[in-house]
Amino acid sequence: MICAGCGRWTDEPRAETDGAGTVLVCVACGHREPYRRLPLFAVTGPSGTGKSTVGRVLVDRLADSCVVVEQDLLWVGALRDPSGDSAAFRQTWLRLAASIQQSGRPVVLCGTVAPPQFEPWPERVLFDPIHYLALTCDDAVLRARLLSRPAWRGWDEARVDEMLEFAEWVRTATTDPPMTLLDTTTRTVDETAEMIEKWVRARLRPRDDRQLDAERVAEGR
Repeated sequence: MICAGCGRWTDEPRAETDGAGTVLVCVACGHREPYRRLPLFAVTGPSGTGKSTVGRVLVDRLADSCVVVEQDLLWVGALRDPSGDSAAFRQTWLRLAASIQQSGRPVVLCGTVAPPQFEPWPERVLFDPIHYLALTCDDAVLRARLLSRPAWRGWDEARVDEMLEFAEWVRTATTDPPMTLLDTTTRTVDETAEMIEKWVRARLRPRDDRQLDAERVAEGR
C-alpha cells in the first residue's frame, strides 16, 4: 500500500495486467511494481460446520502449495466494528493475505465470510480470483453442535437461532461469485479435509510465480 517510488500511501490499490504479467501502479507517480496476484480460497460457512477443525488438518495436506490460516486469529478488539459490518476486520485480512501470497503460495482462509463481505473492497483487485467453499450442516445437527460448546463461547438459544438463519441464507443465496457448498453433516473431519483439498488443488494455477520470475529476468534482476 506504500509506493516504492514516491512513498505515498493509498487505501485503493490499482493493479494492471498485460502481456508481461500483473503490476501494482501508483496513482500518484505512476511507479509500476511486479506483483503476484494469486487466487484466494475462502473456506466459509456457519459456525459449527467444522471450519476450524478441518483447517488444522488442511495445514499439512496443503503445506506444499498453500498457506492455511484461521480467520479468528485476528478477531481482536481493535478490529471489531461496532456497526456490525466488521469492515476493518475484512480489509485487514485481505491485506494480510495479499502480503502472504507474495511468497508465491496462495492463502486458504478458514472462517465465516461471504462474497458480499470481500468483493466490494478496493483490496479485492489484489486477488485473481477469490473462490468460496461454504460448509453446511443439517439444522438439527448444527444446533446440537453449537449448544454443546463450552459456556464461555456464549452459544445460547437466541444466538443459535441467528446462526441457523445464516445457515439457511448460505444454502439458498445467489452470490457473485457463487459459493460451492459442502455438507459436513455425516462426513468425518478427514473426509471433509480430503474434499476441500481436492477443491483447492483443482483451482490452483500451475506455477503461479512465473509472471514475477519473468519480469525479474526482463529487468535484469
